[in-house]
Amino acid sequence: MAAGRRSSMTLAAFAAPCLPLAAFGLPLVITLPHYYSETLGLSLSAVAAAFFFVRIIDIGFDPLFGMVLDRTRWSFGRFKGWMAISAPMLVAAIYMLFFAKQGVGPVYLWFWLIVVYFGYSIAVLSHTSWAAKLSTDYHQRSRIYAWWQSGNVIGMIMILTLPVVLNRLGVGGNETEILHGQGWFIVILLPIMMGLALWRVPEDKPTGAATDHNASLGDYFALLKRPSVIRILAADLLSNVGPGIAGILFFFYFTRVKDFTFLEASSLLLFYFLAAIFGAAIWTRLARRIGKSKTLIAACVTYAIVQFAVVTLPSGNFWLAVPFLLLAGIPFSAGPLLLRSMMADYADEERLATGKDRTGLLYAILTGTVKVGTATASVSLFVLDALGFDAKVAANSTEISMQGLQALYALAPGIIGLLAAATLIGYPLTEEKHAEILRKLEERDGTPQPPVPEDVAVAQPVSTQVIP
Repeated sequence: MAAGRRSSMTLAAFAAPCLPLAAFGLPLVITLPHYYSETLGLSLSAVAAAFFFVRIIDIGFDPLFGMVLDRTRWSFGRFKGWMAISAPMLVAAIYMLFFAKQGVGPVYLWFWLIVVYFGYSIAVLSHTSWAAKLSTDYHQRSRIYAWWQSGNVIGMIMILTLPVVLNRLGVGGNETEILHGQGWFIVILLPIMMGLALWRVPEDKPTGAATDHNASLGDYFALLKRPSVIRILAADLLSNVGPGIAGILFFFYFTRVKDFTFLEASSLLLFYFLAAIFGAAIWTRLARRIGKSKTLIAACVTYAIVQFAVVTLPSGNFWLAVPFLLLAGIPFSAGPLLLRSMMADYADEERLATGKDRTGLLYAILTGTVKVGTATASVSLFVLDALGFDAKVAANSTEISMQGLQALYALAPGIIGLLAAATLIGYPLTEEKHAEILRKLEERDGTPQPPVPEDVAVAQPVSTQVIP
């Protein structure tokens, strides 16, 4: 495992698969359910059942694949190997889902959803676990995941702006054309970006005790009891629930409460994601000064303050709303990149304590909290519905449902953000402790650090690095 600084070119190649993977995630949950029910004619209950229950199955798939990942030892690389396997699964399933014809039934939808979710889980879990092995350095891991998160945000921006581009080109006049355009974009981009990462980014072979193969579900449940893992999972779950609620209710809040048009609200969302890219760099730099857990606490508190302040935003004033969305977007990247970096550090602590490399299982757990958090955030829609909110006709919504919408969008995510910050107070795995863990691992395993890859610059200022 490399201990030095990966070049920006290498990290850009590593983050490349994030573009199509993140781009795929948005239409999967937003556009496809509507397309299958309204355009292809499947009943809404059949579509809802397929998406809900396949997602539940997918959550159970994560620990099983994490166990397989930790048992895998291929000369090509265990993470690179599984990434390569996921590519044809995703391309085939995305094509079949996005280009389905009239007459398909629930069985068709169930089958290809299972294939695409499994392929997506294999790709994401392999990718995030691979990131943990690109460097053992405490701060470089934050930098690696900052590139990873920036790739995700750029992918979301690309898919959000694609309908506008298609319209400028004279296509994309209806939902079917937009969906097909998104499908071609992802199907073409995915193998190219994955191929770039597999070709350009090395994967070091495990050494010493890390070569243990006997991962089991018992190990998975044992990891769930570790105090540091519990803290990371709690912070990750809360960090997903809060923004998840705000994301689900975003268009309702800004169109119904703040009187923006749908186009204006969409434009504000683009400012939000653009700020998230810069936020990744901000939080990475701050983590070098005060540590990862304290930086994440600062980000969560910042997020909470901005959410509480949204109620003061004047209605219908686009340019006054832009600074708010920029401020709200800056903390967006902190949780994903810092918590994954912290989990990589804990994987070293676990290896020292048990003599086993459980990177795959640890990231399977972390991937699971993202899915649970997203599902939990959707409960906000049931609450609104119970309060009498009408998603189709604004005039039919009750007064209490509009008050509930404001509370759910502004107050609930802010409170959840403060709870996420509280879970990390006094987090024990600091930079100094992690350095001691690495020293003990090297002493115990009796193996020197592997040769530094040619794309790693060690102990040199950024300005003097030679990027191949």
